[in-house]
Amino acid sequence: MTSEIVLRETICTLAASLFDRGLTGGSTGNISARTQDGGLLVSPTGTSFGRLDPARLSRFDASGTLTDGDPPTKEMPLHSAFYETRSTAGAVVHLHSCHSVAWSMMPDADEDNFLPPLTPYAIMKLGKVKLLPFFMPGDPAMGEAVRGLAGKRTAVMLANHGPVVAGKDVEAACNAIEELEDTARLAMMMRGINARMLTAEQVSGLVERFDVEWDD
Repeated sequence: MTSEIVLRETICTLAASLFDRGLTGGSTGNISARTQDGGLLVSPTGTSFGRLDPARLSRFDASGTLTDGDPPTKEMPLHSAFYETRSTAGAVVHLHSCHSVAWSMMPDADEDNFLPPLTPYAIMKLGKVKLLPFFMPGDPAMGEAVRGLAGKRTAVMLANHGPVVAGKDVEAACNAIEELEDTARLAMMMRGINARMLTAEQVSGLVERFDVEWDD
């Protein structure tokens, strides 16, 4: 198990990497991870991914009580919903990444399967991504929408807002959300072009070969 000191450093290092590459800007985005004792470390409200302080991360105990650090992100309902409905969730990341937000605005974006089958990697890392409607930032209804999925999705896209991804640990969650953004970028690049996508048979093969969660 990763020590809490190492986990704090890892959260801040990966968040800074996302910020430095323009995947979320200003004070947008939030990130959290499970601790060894069942608690949570969460990025504080109003902070920048580029300047997170490991010592000031919001610290919750296993009962959900804030015990240390600065006040947490206002998007806690999102994070809590994933942890409560997905027993495998060890970390949750939410970004305001440009291309995924742009793709969420397209009138033909599929609500049940947000990302088109352009490459195998988004399928392998994310399964089907659910496109949720627009909510006011911080609205607890976002968490209720995630709970309504009953743990069947590892990732959702908040329309006109940004993606949210749960992973087994911080690295897995960050890798997966980067794959989501890359695929949305490809989708925008291919928009209006008769692109050769993966076939239904190829998608089914990936789902079976890599044991992907893929509810029909």
